[in-house]
Amino acid sequence: MGANEQIKNDRDYMDRCIQLARLGAGYVAPNPMVGSVLVYQNRIIGEGYHREYGKAHAEVNCIASVSRYDQQHIPFATLYVSLEPCAHFGKTPPCADLIIRHKIPRVVVGCRDPFDLVNGKGIEKLEAAGIEVTVNVMEKECLELNKRFFTFHREKRPYIILKWAQTADQKIAAAAGQPRLMISNDHSNRLVHRWRQEEAAIFVGRKTVELDDPALTNRLWSGNSPLRLVLDPALQLPASSKVLDGNIPTVVFNHVKEEVLPNLHYQQVAAGPSLLQKVIFLLHRRNITSVLVEGGAQLLQSFIDAGIWDEARIITNESKRIGEGLAAPQLHSYHRVYSERSTTDLVEIFTNKA
Repeated sequence: MGANEQIKNDRDYMDRCIQLARLGAGYVAPNPMVGSVLVYQNRIIGEGYHREYGKAHAEVNCIASVSRYDQQHIPFATLYVSLEPCAHFGKTPPCADLIIRHKIPRVVVGCRDPFDLVNGKGIEKLEAAGIEVTVNVMEKECLELNKRFFTFHREKRPYIILKWAQTADQKIAAAAGQPRLMISNDHSNRLVHRWRQEEAAIFVGRKTVELDDPALTNRLWSGNSPLRLVLDPALQLPASSKVLDGNIPTVVFNHVKEEVLPNLHYQQVAAGPSLLQKVIFLLHRRNITSVLVEGGAQLLQSFIDAGIWDEARIITNESKRIGEGLAAPQLHSYHRVYSERSTTDLVEIFTNKA
């Protein structure tokens, strides 16, 4: 096989690893999403991905999927994995040891793992055992796959996604005293619930709860509901609020008290100009790798003004204008990376250029 053909094959199989890894979205945090395939003579003989936090890693599931007949081919196969295999004992044994034990002669890695207990050690262990290791195949795509995980470990904070829906004249809510404004269509609503399922936590401010009384759960997509986060400094929300129902884990950041109830934690945070930074620190300490900030306008703008955001996902109903109403947040420095129309709605995703 020529060098160019080998490179193409490596990319094709790594692309399959990425496809598999995405199946773990919403289930594996704070771990990364990882996919793996085992290839013998241009034939995939095993596939696997990390399915659930604390359970078997992608390489384990991949090797376990090999049929009894194809097990004889494992010592002559190439293992592809989207993230560097671990070399330490955590909730599961080291994947590098498993690869060595099965005498796999070649391993292709999408990107290195920045986690302090790995970060090159898995690759070094494989090479020390005489295994040929090719690194950084489709590195850009593999880094994008686990942007939450990498942000968490490199910047010591969750990956922050801002989300709001707005009218064509950039309003996110009706004027005071008016009925609740429904902006996005059914397709967009389902999309938002899919986004919720993919993130570790969802965050809103007190005013959003008072105006809309949202449940902040995932009801329109398969999968889990995220941890609910509420900023209620003076604890002014009524006990009847849906976010305080105790049905799923919820944290209320406040200045008044520290109290832990079943599925409800009132976490006290000192008042001051660095409030947002303190909350971010506490979320990192909780191993929260990503947060979807859904409102309101003041909380969203606070993240924007502080420069603490990675993505903004904006749904604009291009057929609706209301004149008076609550103005949408304003981004300062951004780059549009995605745009799609769905009947009345324009869905756009922006990244922070700062």
